[in-house]
Amino acid sequence: MSARNNQANKAAARERLRVERERQAKKDRTRRQLIVALSIVGVLAVAGGVGYGVMQANQPSAWEAAKNEKRVVTPAHSEGENGTTVVVGKKDAKKTLELYEDSRCPVCATFEQANGETIKKDVDAGKYRVKYIGATFIDTTIPGEGSRNALSALGAALDVSPEAFLEYKGALYAQKNHPAEQDDKFAEDDYLIKVADEVAALKGNKKFQKNVQDGTFDAWALKMSAVFDKSGVKGTPALRMDGKVVAGSDGKNPPMTPAEFKTAIDKALKG
Repeated sequence: MSARNNQANKAAARERLRVERERQAKKDRTRRQLIVALSIVGVLAVAGGVGYGVMQANQPSAWEAAKNEKRVVTPAHSEGENGTTVVVGKKDAKKTLELYEDSRCPVCATFEQANGETIKKDVDAGKYRVKYIGATFIDTTIPGEGSRNALSALGAALDVSPEAFLEYKGALYAQKNHPAEQDDKFAEDDYLIKVADEVAALKGNKKFQKNVQDGTFDAWALKMSAVFDKSGVKGTPALRMDGKVVAGSDGKNPPMTPAEFKTAIDKALKG
């Protein structure tokens, strides 16, 4: 091979090497730019996620929002300031039984299972009216939302009718429906609606269901709970007839058995 051809081959090889190096360098630059771009997107995504998370964390909960609600939607068939006076029964009844209950309260459930039907019959017969005062303190002692949510749902039932309210309250306390105190089942709207299907006036009632799901009476439930907090009653259930304590045989605790309840109510009606 001539020296000239040898030199030409070497020059061509060097040119191919230069082109390959430039191509590789361009490829490396593109890769680095892509990595940087993706890193920036990742940082922005994380920052956005953190920002969204912080924003969401700073958003008030539904119950905090309800607490700050200036306009309280009150159920039909309620009276007084913020609609927190709930009285069920015949207007010409001469006596009023005040009933203090927390929906999550297991003792309230036991009381209602034993005496709920008697109370309903007495109210229907006009022996006395029932003034209901709902509490939510168990949501604080055993953290949850069930007491408040159930009270709001009771407001939705009251909005339908006083009779629906009384029947729904009984259904919530029924043995098959009432959860253990530690189980915050009443915090679930779907469960409250499922129980409501046992009440003829509430079964498939779209307005009632929407009010439960939308929390229409959440602010009302908190106002009702505040009435209980100011009542001086320390536990539930508690009964008063026209402001006077109605107690069982020990003179202190509520009358839990049907026999105790009848004796206590008969005495209170005479007093």
